[in-house]
Amino acid sequence: MNILSALCHALWVSFTMLWQIFWGLSLGFLFSAVIEVTVSKAEMSKLLPDHSLRSLTRASLFGAASSSCSYAAVAMARSMIRKGADFTATMAFQFAATNLVLDLGMLMWVLIAWQFAAAEFVGGAIMIGVLVLLFRFFLRDSLKKQAIDQANKGIAGSMEGHAAMSMDEQNGTWKQRLTSKDGWKTISHSYVMNWAMLWRDIGVGLLVAGAIAAWVPDSFWQKFFMVNHPTVAMIWGAFIGPLIAVASFTCSVGNVPLAAVLWKGGISFGGVASFIFGDLIILPILNIYRKYYGGRMTAFMAVTFYVAMVVAALIVEMVFQLAGWVPREHHTAVVDAAISFNYTTILNIFFGVIFAILTVVFFKTGGPEMMRMMERGEHDHTGDGHEASSHRHCAESPGHGSHQQH
Repeated sequence: MNILSALCHALWVSFTMLWQIFWGLSLGFLFSAVIEVTVSKAEMSKLLPDHSLRSLTRASLFGAASSSCSYAAVAMARSMIRKGADFTATMAFQFAATNLVLDLGMLMWVLIAWQFAAAEFVGGAIMIGVLVLLFRFFLRDSLKKQAIDQANKGIAGSMEGHAAMSMDEQNGTWKQRLTSKDGWKTISHSYVMNWAMLWRDIGVGLLVAGAIAAWVPDSFWQKFFMVNHPTVAMIWGAFIGPLIAVASFTCSVGNVPLAAVLWKGGISFGGVASFIFGDLIILPILNIYRKYYGGRMTAFMAVTFYVAMVVAALIVEMVFQLAGWVPREHHTAVVDAAISFNYTTILNIFFGVIFAILTVVFFKTGGPEMMRMMERGEHDHTGDGHEASSHRHCAESPGHGSHQQH
């Protein structure tokens, strides 16, 4: 009975978290879908010929307009490299696609506080800058050439189909696409596929966060994060955050509920940021890098990515501390929430209706058939048949067996 009670408590905490974040997720996925339709990326690689400031800015903007799933971002990045995009600019795109996207920021705001959403955007930009400097000083041309040659060998990942679809060119101006019937059909497809890509990660993240919130006492986290030693805690949080992400195995959006639990437990402000950043070095993603770019480049990327995450987190911590924007209390509305009739209920109903409408449109306009085509490797938008292999999303990416994507 005690075990059953503990399980029920953890599941209830997970459900209350889902109740608090559903409308934010739906709104974020809607924004993402609208941007996917209105922002054409067919010529993206031609716009990223080098790692100049202009190319890096473009890469960051394209990434911010892309998917928030780390597995999808990794697949898109490889597709761009195969089409001739600069390696460093492409890695900037990859970082932006997982840290500068609207749905992640919206979820951070809803789950914890607006300061964390701001920290993700500011920290993401800083992290890209640090990564570019590390690549410029330490990435040898010979290693980069080997990685590009490996990327061009045609080893397809399970997210290549989604990458191809996301990089497809839309017809007409953005206003025409946004106001047309076909435009909203495409928006419904992108919206539902965002859910399809991420529902397993979100679900696992909620279950893990619920279990930890229900079963692990705050006293443990306070000791682990050294809350009685503020300066040490700030540094320790930035360094340990990505490593906790490595152990969590979920992509950035799926990690947000656990980030709320860690913040309540006492991790530093910068530690929350570095934890969210860490989704690009989880073990399944590292395995994908190995297949895409080779072992030596994977090791180089793992080290430089980790350093960039830690440095960005420390800078964000210092900047927000100086500005007085770091919350004083380690409380989160989502962890302590209870279900009641309030503005959250109204927003959930409203965005639940949007979810239902767009899902109906998806099913009535050939969405399932398109997904099946992508699974069979028949949906080729890039000109490379092997690159459009499958759209099994986050949940079925390499390294996760039947569970995972990003």
